[in-house]
Amino acid sequence: MDKHWRSVLLPRDATLQNAIELLGAASLRIVLVVSEDGVLLGTITDGDARRALLAGKKMSVPVTMVMETRPYTIKECTTRQAAIRLMRDRDLLHLPVLDDLGRVTGLETLGSAAFPDERDNNVLIMAGGFGKRLLPLTTEIPKPLLPVGNTPVLELILNQLSNDGFSNFYFSIHYHGDKVREHFGDGSRWGVNIKYIEESEPLGTAGALGLIDRDLLAKPMLVMNADLITQLKFGDLIDFHSQNSSVATVAVREHEYQIPFGVVTGNKFEVSEIQEKPFRREFVNAGIYALDSVVLDYVEVGIPLDMPTLLNKLLQDQKKVGMFPIHEPWLDIGRMADYQKAQSQGFN
Repeated sequence: MDKHWRSVLLPRDATLQNAIELLGAASLRIVLVVSEDGVLLGTITDGDARRALLAGKKMSVPVTMVMETRPYTIKECTTRQAAIRLMRDRDLLHLPVLDDLGRVTGLETLGSAAFPDERDNNVLIMAGGFGKRLLPLTTEIPKPLLPVGNTPVLELILNQLSNDGFSNFYFSIHYHGDKVREHFGDGSRWGVNIKYIEESEPLGTAGALGLIDRDLLAKPMLVMNADLITQLKFGDLIDFHSQNSSVATVAVREHEYQIPFGVVTGNKFEVSEIQEKPFRREFVNAGIYALDSVVLDYVEVGIPLDMPTLLNKLLQDQKKVGMFPIHEPWLDIGRMADYQKAQSQGFN
């Protein structure tokens, strides 16, 4: 039984925002929603939270609207062996332990739940851009080597992916590519394997896929830009992609913005509603993808191609493209203001 189970208890009047914050702060990857007297009302996992976001739920909704109200549970008398057997049979990571009154008295977890699985999926990182929006910082230093704190941003990405169990990397390089290669070498310093894809001409955010061997996508490949900082568990994206049988999955981030004018809606010549400077919520591309080998059929060798164009080609052929919402901290440092924000927030 996990000794930290009390750290994932949440009251019924908490919000989805509270649940997501607790999921990020605790290592158990589950939240237990309880009544005032400790009776289990429901559970929220990372998957539950992401499905709620995809369904358009706001962060302010109560946890009772998004929780699983009939989770698998066990009694206090259940043996550890029986609990492990149930978790394996039902593909579970956790089992709340209840007394005869339904109150939470513990949490059984698979022993490996806190440790990342070894991932043999290949990772392609697009590290060849010019970084023009960050001039003059990128005059002599490629954007992936710009420091956030004392560590180059691409090294932060590499460390996080390695900690998540990934070890096979391909860096697509062009602008100052020799400096990227010199810094990272073969990856042995980080305990990983790094190979390089040289772009003789810039190929866009997806064109480098045309330069890789199809065998590298025997399992879904993780593809991402080299200017992102996030606390996303990348293995969760791979798992989500596989579970949903998509040929491509794009990580998305919810973006809220305000229209600076009154918005008028109506029917023909009659006004039905006026909203003064309303807020809008949209999902935006977060620059991280999981891709199956079929996508290579849509990429020509040596021809520039951007990822949105590739994804739209898949959609036109009625291929399944999934969305994976990121609720973890995420920042694209490609603009000067965001790079300065990364420095001030201490993302390293």
